[in-house]
Amino acid sequence: MSEMLHVSSSPHIRSKVTTQSLMFMVVIALLPASCFGIYNFGLHALLIIAVTIASCLVTEFVYEYFMHKTITISDGSAVVTGLLLALNMPPSIPWWIPVLGGVFAILIVKQLFGGIGQNIMNPALAGRCFLLISFTGHMTNFAVPAGAFGHVVDTVSGATPLAAVKAGEAVNLTSMFFGNTAGTIGETSVVAILAGAILLVGFEVIDLRVPLTYIGSFAILVVIYGLAVGKGFDMNFLAAQLCGGGLMLGAFFMATDYVTTPITKTGQLAYGVILGLLTWLFRMFGNSAEGVSYAIIFSNLLVPLIERVMRPVAFGKGGKKA
Repeated sequence: MSEMLHVSSSPHIRSKVTTQSLMFMVVIALLPASCFGIYNFGLHALLIIAVTIASCLVTEFVYEYFMHKTITISDGSAVVTGLLLALNMPPSIPWWIPVLGGVFAILIVKQLFGGIGQNIMNPALAGRCFLLISFTGHMTNFAVPAGAFGHVVDTVSGATPLAAVKAGEAVNLTSMFFGNTAGTIGETSVVAILAGAILLVGFEVIDLRVPLTYIGSFAILVVIYGLAVGKGFDMNFLAAQLCGGGLMLGAFFMATDYVTTPITKTGQLAYGVILGLLTWLFRMFGNSAEGVSYAIIFSNLLVPLIERVMRPVAFGKGGKKA
């Protein structure tokens, strides 16, 4: 009876899930893509992953220590940021470039906005976009040395499959699906990414509302574009757009970030459609064959507006929106 009468401040219903456990599950889900990237591109890919994660952890620790804040590196969020940033790096990039990206992601995008839960855009993608602007040549060079330690077959080419598709060249869809192709460390294997996505859904870390809306709206726009320009329904073109670049990695692991994603169901659907529209615009009409990173961070900035427009109507008198 005493427990039934106990009064406490909200929230009255609490989950046993912690930030640390959530981040641990995300890391586990990213292991298939990470391991395949190391297998495919060699030990340099492992070095990039290690130094990027380390730079994120050190930056967070140093900032919080000297600013007399609670040290939060044990919650795992900096590890996830570093791992995601590393998986978005070309496999042959000099190690110091992703280190700078990790410092930017943690210091500028995360900590200066108040730390975990306060950032206005995904830190890992913001770090990648910062590096794309600052070191364009290195960030768009996907060539892998022929003597690299790894399972390198078709990865010696400097062009990604999406760049080849945009240039009107034929691509090997099987290689794109299984990952035996050029690209960033973690984006090449759709199989590995989907295996991690299944783990995320199984762990109940994410639901499929945002990723499926994102991928579905993008696919519909690609089909419409093909019909409009006289290509007809080109299944190979559609499959290449879905399997190429960072679409799958972004849709399941970065567009679903709790902090930068709408919390309402209708807001999440609108968010997914905006993601698909922006990715389509960047890919079809932009100078780059990619577009996922910029689409996600721009959509992150629109989340407060989406939440305001999609706010559910409250019950009771006076609940109607003004």
